Amino acid sequence: MKQMASAVLILKTGRYALHHGGLGIIRTLGMLDVPVFTVIEDRFAPAGLSKYLTGKFVWDTRDLPRSRLLEGLKRIGRQLKLPTILIPTDDVGAILIAEEAVTLRQWFLFPKLRSDIPRSLADKSQLHTLCKQLGVPCPQAISPGTISEVYEFIETAAFPVVVKPSKPWLNPKIKPSIVSSPRALLDLYRRSEAQVPHNLLIQEYIRDGEDWLFDGYCDADSKCLAGFTGRKLRSYPSRFGSATLGRSVTNPALLQQAEALVKAVSYAGIMDIDYRFDKRDGQYKLLDFNPRIGAQFRLFEDSDRIDVARALYRDLTGQCVRRSPQIDGRVFVVEPYDCLASVHDLLGRQLSVRDWWRSLKGAREFAWFRRSDPFPFIVIWIRLAMAGVAKGIRFLHYLFRRSEAEGSKIRRAPHG
Repeated sequence: MKQMASAVLILKTGRYALHHGGLGIIRTLGMLDVPVFTVIEDRFAPAGLSKYLTGKFVWDTRDLPRSRLLEGLKRIGRQLKLPTILIPTDDVGAILIAEEAVTLRQWFLFPKLRSDIPRSLADKSQLHTLCKQLGVPCPQAISPGTISEVYEFIETAAFPVVVKPSKPWLNPKIKPSIVSSPRALLDLYRRSEAQVPHNLLIQEYIRDGEDWLFDGYCDADSKCLAGFTGRKLRSYPSRFGSATLGRSVTNPALLQQAEALVKAVSYAGIMDIDYRFDKRDGQYKLLDFNPRIGAQFRLFEDSDRIDVARALYRDLTGQCVRRSPQIDGRVFVVEPYDCLASVHDLLGRQLSVRDWWRSLKGAREFAWFRRSDPFPFIVIWIRLAMAGVAKGIRFLHYLFRRSEAEGSKIRRAPHG
């Protein structure tokens, strides 16, 4: 019999205060009267103001060495006293928990899996190699070790291509992007090598396709106790970034493919996987495997109102988790970023007003707005407004300094 846990701790290991995934965990478990605690970077992080949150630990974990992270978690574990389920919201947290499981199990509960699995799945280069070994469809890609390999790739490549860091947790300044020319690719490779060597994945860009999501939870035997599929309809940055609007759609073929993969790699716990359906060959091609909860997990529920966070909690506290059909037609909207994505697509004539309105139809759940829990929604808009004002001030300051510099050059110039 598994040991009962009375609380949940949400672990963040970076500084991203405007994160709706943590708020989703707080609400879905807090509504069941589960005591939920979270690590947040500042007192006014929107999720920290939810009425469903039991307590918060203000702790800026950004760039801390592993020894400091473990020491901090040790203090929190002792303070909470009772066994507490630990849920990471980022790759660093998932890797930390798996690789330091022996130490952390003194205070926390979490799924049991081989210590090297989260790192190998989160590393996009290793994931691509694993897909090739297992015969899992994926876009063509290379992880160049030298600039000569980039030149060789360019000789046969079709542009544009997708470029992303293999290990995002190393905090490179290079962000995932679509690169349209060989010159831009070479420049990006040089900048990446100057920051974090051998940390770039160059991937085929599938133009004509559909973006799909798989979210699931597996027990210690890699049996999928909850599994869901859905479409990513809008994203920010547009056409490439994180989902801002998704719709739950049962896809039996993708469910079978994803569950076969997690079984093959002996995965346990929550996972969030991105696929792109390639209309050229009719295959669902794996893009990313996040060995942790996804920010948009509240898109999915089954007929028993179980989502992946609730499935994990029930399983680790010894309760029955019965597999039930997912609810189709649910719509999940990340309000601030979906506004930006929608405006971009409307102005670019990639979206009509009619299609935008139709995309919102269904059983909607908003990432931030909830009538019964208003403060996170209010605070995120205040913070976004303040960030916008600060950005505007910096831009005006830049223009002023530039104007002064140009005026100084004119004054120093010799007069005829």
